[in-house]
Amino acid sequence: MIPFVAMPAFEYGRVDVVSPLIRRVVANNPGPFTYTGTGTYIVGRREPGAGLAVIDPGPLNEAHLAALLAAVEGQTVSHVLVTHTHRDHAPLARPFARAVGAPILAAAPPVRTVHASATPDEDDDDSFSPDIVLGGGERLAGDGWTIEAMATPGHASNHMAFVLAEENALFSGDHVMGWSTTVVAPPDGDMTDYMASLEAVMARRFATLWPTHGAPITDPGPFLEAYRTHRLGREAQVLARLAAGDPRIADMVPVLYATVDARLWPAASLSVWAQLIALERAGRVRAMPGPAIDAVWTLT
Repeated sequence: MIPFVAMPAFEYGRVDVVSPLIRRVVANNPGPFTYTGTGTYIVGRREPGAGLAVIDPGPLNEAHLAALLAAVEGQTVSHVLVTHTHRDHAPLARPFARAVGAPILAAAPPVRTVHASATPDEDDDDSFSPDIVLGGGERLAGDGWTIEAMATPGHASNHMAFVLAEENALFSGDHVMGWSTTVVAPPDGDMTDYMASLEAVMARRFATLWPTHGAPITDPGPFLEAYRTHRLGREAQVLARLAAGDPRIADMVPVLYATVDARLWPAASLSVWAQLIALERAGRVRAMPGPAIDAVWTLT
């Protein structure tokens, strides 16, 4: 079982000090894929004039913009970082960056616009364009903090996590979340990439993970082991459904996700599709006529 963690008490728009170098402000955009809302992280000392980095400004929300600007008043924002271009993470970056006079840093947007998800929050912000494109491995520095960009594709092809060296912490975006497993939605989401990124995060042995949605993961080792085990278990279940004679994703999902709210089944279908695409690449399944979401799948 994944040891999921619940979000502690909070108020929308309130600035919460969550570590010596981290503050968090939660946007009022709760939902089945955003949990309690988008958590924007402010990294840096809380001293007048100190330089800051702000991670995932969030959705277009005037109240959240006002809360963020109030939170950084009297300080200097030197970097606005975005984990990926989904609409619950990226759209507020430009208005916020313009207001504070800072550049936006992120991975390059997807080559093509992607609208394959089950919720608008998981669609891309078509207008998003970073000022500085990150590829992973870059190191950024401010007053008392050092951040490393860590490429973690999978949930999105351009997903970038950020390492806070001073606290051995990872801002994991949507790559790992404490309250739920992550949706991997083709065509932009890729399960093969996701599992490789998960292994890379596990190898770093971070002390804390700070997802954009929900509470921190303060014991990442066992959590990530359970996360990986869950994904491998789901792969085995998909293969078992094929062996049982369920050749379509629409046949598998009601069985595989019988205990999950049926409103989440469209998103679950996308994750099963991502799993099957990875299995087809590995030569373990075959899709007719091709690996589309409505294909007929068989074991090889």
